[in-house]
Amino acid sequence: MVAQLNTLLRAAYEHVCPVPPVAGAVSAIRRRVAALLSDWSVCPEIVEDSLLVVSELVTNAIVHARPPAELRMSWVRGAGRRTLRIEVTDAGTALSAGQSLVGIDPDEHGRGEAIVHALATRHGIRVHAGGVTRWAELAVS
Repeated sequence: MVAQLNTLLRAAYEHVCPVPPVAGAVSAIRRRVAALLSDWSVCPEIVEDSLLVVSELVTNAIVHARPPAELRMSWVRGAGRRTLRIEVTDAGTALSAGQSLVGIDPDEHGRGEAIVHALATRHGIRVHAGGVTRWAELAVS
C-alpha cells in the first residue's frame, strides 16, 4: 500500500517520456508537456518559458546526440518556492572527435544554450556513464 501511494505521489510530481529521434518529435513532446503543465496547474507565466526550454533541450538531443533520449520533468521544493526541473538525457554526442558541423546554418542552430540560460533560474550539463543530461530549472513564485 505504501509503495502504491509513493508511486502515485511521484507520478503527480514527475513525468518521464522517451524522445524519439524522428521528425515531428519536438512538436509532439511540446503538446504532451503543455497538457502535463495544464494538469499540474502551472501558472501561465512559466508555461511558455518551460515549453521553449523543453523544445531547445529536446532539439539538442535529436540533432546532436545519439539515441536513446529521455525527457524528465519534476517539481523540486525548497526555500519556500517550487521549481520546475526539466532534464533531457541522451546517449552522448553523435559527432566523433574532430568532426565539425559543416552544413549546419549557424543562423538556425546554436542559440539553444543561450535561450535556456536566459529563461532558467539554474541550468547545467551532467556527463555520466549513461550519456549526458542537460537540465534547467525554472522557479515558480
